[in-house]
Amino acid sequence: MNAFGKSQSVKRVEDVRLLTGHGRYVDDIAPEGSLFAYFFRSPVAHAKITSIGLDEARAAEGVHYVADAAQLRADGMVDLQLNGATHKGAAETKRPVLAEGRVRYVGDPVVMVVAGTLEQAKDAAELVEFDFEDLPAHMALEPGGEPLHEGAEDNVAFDWDMGEETTVMEALEGAAHRVKLSIVDNRVAVVPMEPRGCFAEWDGTRIHLAVNGQGVWGQKDSLARQLGLQKENVRVTTPDVGGGFGLKGFEFPEYAPCALAAKVLGKPVRWMADRGESMLSDNGARDLVSHAELGFDENHKIVAYRCDNVCNMGAYNSGFGQMIQSFLFGRVFPGTYDITQGYLTCRGIFTNTAQTDAYRGAGRPEAIFVLERMMDEAAKQLGVSPWDLRRKNFIANDKFPYKTVSGELYDVGDFGAVLGDLEAQAELDGFAARREKSAKAGKLRGGGLSYYIESILGDPTEGAAVEFNEDGTVDLMVGTQSNGQGHETVYAAFLAERTGIPIEKINVIQGDSDRIAKGGGTGGSRSVTNQTNATIATVKVMVEAFAPFVAEELGVDEVEFEDGAFGAPGTNQKPTLLDAADMARANGRTELLRHESEATLDGRSYPNGGHYCEVEVDPETGEVELLNYMVVDDFGNLVNPTLAEGQVHGGVAQGAGQILMENMAFDEDGQLLSGSFMDYAMPRAADLPFYRFTPHPVPSIQNPLGMKGCGEAGTVGAMAAVTNAVIDALWEKGVRNAQIPFTPQRVWALLKEAEGDAS
Repeated sequence: MNAFGKSQSVKRVEDVRLLTGHGRYVDDIAPEGSLFAYFFRSPVAHAKITSIGLDEARAAEGVHYVADAAQLRADGMVDLQLNGATHKGAAETKRPVLAEGRVRYVGDPVVMVVAGTLEQAKDAAELVEFDFEDLPAHMALEPGGEPLHEGAEDNVAFDWDMGEETTVMEALEGAAHRVKLSIVDNRVAVVPMEPRGCFAEWDGTRIHLAVNGQGVWGQKDSLARQLGLQKENVRVTTPDVGGGFGLKGFEFPEYAPCALAAKVLGKPVRWMADRGESMLSDNGARDLVSHAELGFDENHKIVAYRCDNVCNMGAYNSGFGQMIQSFLFGRVFPGTYDITQGYLTCRGIFTNTAQTDAYRGAGRPEAIFVLERMMDEAAKQLGVSPWDLRRKNFIANDKFPYKTVSGELYDVGDFGAVLGDLEAQAELDGFAARREKSAKAGKLRGGGLSYYIESILGDPTEGAAVEFNEDGTVDLMVGTQSNGQGHETVYAAFLAERTGIPIEKINVIQGDSDRIAKGGGTGGSRSVTNQTNATIATVKVMVEAFAPFVAEELGVDEVEFEDGAFGAPGTNQKPTLLDAADMARANGRTELLRHESEATLDGRSYPNGGHYCEVEVDPETGEVELLNYMVVDDFGNLVNPTLAEGQVHGGVAQGAGQILMENMAFDEDGQLLSGSFMDYAMPRAADLPFYRFTPHPVPSIQNPLGMKGCGEAGTVGAMAAVTNAVIDALWEKGVRNAQIPFTPQRVWALLKEAEGDAS
């Protein structure tokens, strides 16, 4: 096998299992005889709860347990609150697992029903007597309205800023050119293929919660706190997961009540959301308005950048909700440009909608969307090439490592070379002819460019453990969690390359808090970079532990481990690690059969790259067709090009989907108008072209293999590229600063408005 990390694709080992229906998803593996949980949810967006009648529901056929918040507390739930990260000085608010006193959005869980069948649970939920007094719904993305929480004056969740406002405003006022835009980043649903779900079981001492999440340790800590259990009496596992995208990375209201019900009843309890329930109760994403301004000198170099965000928190503080459009947005606020003066503000607003939180990229797509929209707008206003304007303002190669105005330390970069590769592929010399051809067919053609950078997030420390089994296989236990990315393949292949253990002998064990003590989970494009770093450390510990034992067995002073085997001068024996494990077992040296370690990255890596696409707009219908799409990415050294390209494909689909069709819509009373796939559009294969993916690696210096994450990059770059292409197509018709999503109805209306047709 060629050295891992040198762009060698390995066939995914999990695909046969997953594609032939042998995946082990949480709803497939619930214990036989499990009871079914179902949640009665608020039918209104904002109301005072006057009474909750449970008697009829409790008397219904097949019902084992019915609980509101008071009943959960009476049955031993110590803490009903869900935690969320907050900024210093933010309003202190509470989010209970079941509503107390008020409901704050349509879908807010109020009562849990547990019955022998799902149908019985649903029927009983219909018998819950829920009396309430309506309160005004606050739906505007601005301060004011009926307060949702005590202490949150005018429904402001937090105010946050970064930078020196006075200095930036002085630079903007002295700029030769000033470009301003207000940019809407609409709310979208995360909609993973597999909705959220769990099951719980109690053995008399320990609770076991199986949940389709993105890491087990945070959930373990939360469950111990909520149920008042010692952590050693809580086990959390995660089986196969059908998509996470950030949604499944934090606490939700349903998990702890299911665990408590299992404990109270002494029977396993399962819950799985249906699609409509998910649309109502899952975290939404994006949902902000940015007011941005760029200042340029007479040579079109950026002198200052300001951005003021107003973001929708929904009804409650969620896991990372406050951080996304502020701190995480700030990580890549200046993008790849040499911006020395910058100021960013963010104000979070509570509204009577489901909470917002992380979705593929978590703040980085939002930041690059605004900045790259601004760069395209500036190019049009200044009358220069958008390619040249970006190239002129890129951070120069000789400035790395480069500390940005937001405090990030970019380790390496060659943005001009990556853009050059993309420009060559874009065949710009032929664009005028392609546009003319479209015009003859009655279509408007536009090209869109975006250059992105993202900051890898999450805990820089990760652990790994290797255990040799009696049957000759090896378990590799990891602290991250696959949601479909191919971790079983990439981790097994890496361990095989480092140790010589055949890949078919390696079992990747993930998502079990009993098997590995801690881990950082999956999110922020951290998994492969962190996990391989931890595996390197574990292999080092393992080889050092085995070496003196093998030397003793071979009758030599010392051995060296090379090319997957131990060897020494004077002997032709070359035992592998599997041989060494067999010898250790035969000699009773069981301490040599398990090895573990952890490692911390020196710093974050910064994937970056260019996206270019072309679209055609039909002015008669407003339909937008995405004609071609090409990406040149700097992911550092690729560990598996096929998996990396797959990540880009999925990310582009989610970014383009938001720009062209996805949109969560509410009425003035907080009722969700796009609560099913009849009303919420998702991209299909026919909506997307074949992508062209080209790597241009500039190895990171922050990890041993020179890698950079790739999981979110496609989305980070796609949003602005597609938007810029559509606006470029509409520009000649007088459309300016149109807002997403570019549905046919909206595009048609924009064109009619530009023509002066008020209808």
